[in-house]
Amino acid sequence: MTFEVGDKVIYPNHGLGIVERIEEKTILGTTCGFYHLRIVANDTTVLVPLANVDGVGLRRAIGDDEVERLFGLLGDGKIDNHQNWKGRFKDNSDKMRSGSIYEVADVLKSLTFLAKSKSLSFREKRMLDRAKFLIISEVSEVMREPAASIEGRVDRALERCFTMKARTAAPPRAKVAKAAPRAVASNAAPRRAARAS
Repeated sequence: MTFEVGDKVIYPNHGLGIVERIEEKTILGTTCGFYHLRIVANDTTVLVPLANVDGVGLRRAIGDDEVERLFGLLGDGKIDNHQNWKGRFKDNSDKMRSGSIYEVADVLKSLTFLAKSKSLSFREKRMLDRAKFLIISEVSEVMREPAASIEGRVDRALERCFTMKARTAAPPRAKVAKAAPRAVASNAAPRRAARAS
């Protein structure tokens, strides 16, 4: 994948960056091209070798049409539910490194859902905050809306997700069997007859 100066790109775990320059540098006798990215959140510069773009998961920011797909995913009621902390943390770390906003959305849903029932470890709390920040900052930039407004939409989508999850997880109500009136009457009849004799 190639980018031009001015392109808005996502650098996994760092968030939105803007390609400010493309230049060649010679390091230890090897000349290679680099993208100079300015990371919007903290105004730092990151150099990404052109040859390693796919390896680090650099991608274009999502388009307007993909924003609706993202909010649909955030509110769909499907949540990964790992019981094992180690397995959950590894899977979530892999998703965060993937660079895919949809994978980050899965992490946000599962950790937010988990946080409703128990307190998260420091590392998971930090990952949850990071996932939310990455989604809000990218969508805010794409939609050209303030982060606070996007955060409200994200929170509403998550609430919709948890409501749907609760509906599908609720066991069906058991029907109470009513005793047939005839059975009661037939049991009562012999007792009356016994008293009379």
